[in-house]
Amino acid sequence: MVQLLSTDGTLQTDDAAAEYMPYIDALSDDELRQFYRDMVITRRFDLEATNLQRQGQLALWPPSHGQEAAQVGSARAARSQDHLFPSYREHSIGMIRGVDVVDIVRLMRGVTNGGWDPAACGNFHLYTLVLGSQALHATGYAMGITLDGETGTGDPETDRAVMVYFGDGATSQGDVSEALVFAASFNAPEVFFLQNNQWAISVPVRVQSRTPLYQRAGGFGMPGIQVDGNDVLASYAVTRKNLDEARAGQGPRLIEALTYRIGAHTTSDDPTKYRMDAETASWVAKDPIVRYASYLRGRGEGEDFFAAAASEAEDFSADLRRRTLELTVPSTDLIFDHVYSEQHPVMDAQKQWLADYEASLGGSTR
Repeated sequence: MVQLLSTDGTLQTDDAAAEYMPYIDALSDDELRQFYRDMVITRRFDLEATNLQRQGQLALWPPSHGQEAAQVGSARAARSQDHLFPSYREHSIGMIRGVDVVDIVRLMRGVTNGGWDPAACGNFHLYTLVLGSQALHATGYAMGITLDGETGTGDPETDRAVMVYFGDGATSQGDVSEALVFAASFNAPEVFFLQNNQWAISVPVRVQSRTPLYQRAGGFGMPGIQVDGNDVLASYAVTRKNLDEARAGQGPRLIEALTYRIGAHTTSDDPTKYRMDAETASWVAKDPIVRYASYLRGRGEGEDFFAAAASEAEDFSADLRRRTLELTVPSTDLIFDHVYSEQHPVMDAQKQWLADYEASLGGSTR
């Protein structure tokens, strides 16, 4: 397992870390600070969204508490031209790529079926609630990039790659295996980023797989590597290296980030029914934000910075709450207006029929 920060926040200097240190050395002080801000804001956003769901403002919420380092590190490793395909828990990645977090809330509130335009949000594609299906979407896109000649040209400023996010539970889905087969067969420029948070709802990973999940990559004909997913620097460096290699035409690869889902699978789940408190506590002690804060303090970062980051996170969550409460029920016109790219007479007729039907009931649901 690749680890650059020990659990107490000390930067490793052994031979195993040496391969990745050039990626860390190239980071500026501002970039290192940004990692921390990303993680702190994400966690506060996640907590506020959970509270909103408990108060009846959202239908569902999938918490990301504990997985911030894996997500922030990998997202910051991607280039702007890369395409990222999420599952439904990649909140920090969406934020980093330019998604307005209220659009994520709108999806979980049930007032949109999409949420955002990927082209306007840093090529960050839509959340996928059907387990594992995004792996096929991503692989198809990666194959298309190859056919368009937009990868492996030798120009890292324009060459593209795809990264797809999924969890340990999704590795038991046929869609993921099929995606791995096609990606390997067609040498797709793709990184499969597996966030192993140890639990597929109530099923532990030890039941799903008798061997480490990253070793499955070899069976599909691609490299696999395991990284400490609670180490934001390791997540960044390993992802940066593998994306560079995929972009250069060296084919797909799989990264398994070992992390932990501190909270519930979603707000409809009760993890106390199947997890031991001692296990959760052992992972809380490996908190990625606390670890990284220790590293920054060791570099001489002052307390003013941490206070400012906490204040920014509070302002962020307050703004989220205000804008969430201002959301309104969408018009039923949306059902018809976005079926075709241009106005369509059949859709116009169906919209009018619904309006007439609602009027006959003495009211409107618009």
